[in-house]
Amino acid sequence: MKLLMFQTSSGAAIGAVTAEGVVALESLSADVLNSDAPLDRLQAAVQRGGASPRPESELQLAPCVPHPGKIIAVGLNYRRHAQETGAAIPETPILFSKFNNTLAANCQSVKLPSVATQYDYEVELGVVIGRRASMVSVEQALENVLGYCTANDLSARDLQMRTSQWLLGKSLDGFCPIGPYLVTRDEVSDPQKLELKTWVNGDLRQNSNTADMIFSVAEVVSYASRYMTLEPGDLIITGTPEGVILGMKEPRVWLKPGDEVVVEVQGLGRLVTPLVA
Repeated sequence: MKLLMFQTSSGAAIGAVTAEGVVALESLSADVLNSDAPLDRLQAAVQRGGASPRPESELQLAPCVPHPGKIIAVGLNYRRHAQETGAAIPETPILFSKFNNTLAANCQSVKLPSVATQYDYEVELGVVIGRRASMVSVEQALENVLGYCTANDLSARDLQMRTSQWLLGKSLDGFCPIGPYLVTRDEVSDPQKLELKTWVNGDLRQNSNTADMIFSVAEVVSYASRYMTLEPGDLIITGTPEGVILGMKEPRVWLKPGDEVVVEVQGLGRLVTPLVA
């Protein structure tokens, strides 16, 4: 299934993307992603059907995961990205957090405040948890995944590097655009064989594949579950490949108001982010 969230007068609603258009799953609220066995409930709702299909272009989209209990990010998880930044290859996953204030939808403008200047993009594969997971093995980890989405881990590098903790540079409002779609895991045969790309004002900047991950999706889910219980609706963004501005030689040209960043993960859709002052 390919799902999306869209805004209504009563809040975010969930729809299934079909050849005829978007079918609102009227029997479910957007909070279904945070419930027990969301995949079963979504499949049943699709079978029941819903309202008449509507063109996606008529909808105001919301983040495809509107209320994650946790947003877990993985740093330096692509070999060539670690190399371009001069960092050592991590021996264990580097985890940090973002918060719900960072969520933004497809085509939603994101402000670049004056508190920083070194703004950067990061295309990432997003992983949405579908059932409670604690101490899961690598072999069983993907069974706990509901689906996948395209994500952009926007970063203020000058804030990120101010201290040893990256959180400040990763947590500005709107700095985790996700979507437009949440694609259930049955439609992604191998999350380690997906192309990732980024364009800035039409210029291709990142062009890689999840095969370059140091720690696979299964390894990241298993590792995180050893230390915290993963709940339905939790979002994990799994790192970015080479091609970020931070990895370029001086003089770097950082993102600025007026730029448009487009990121894409194969099969999961293009995510457009206009940047404003």
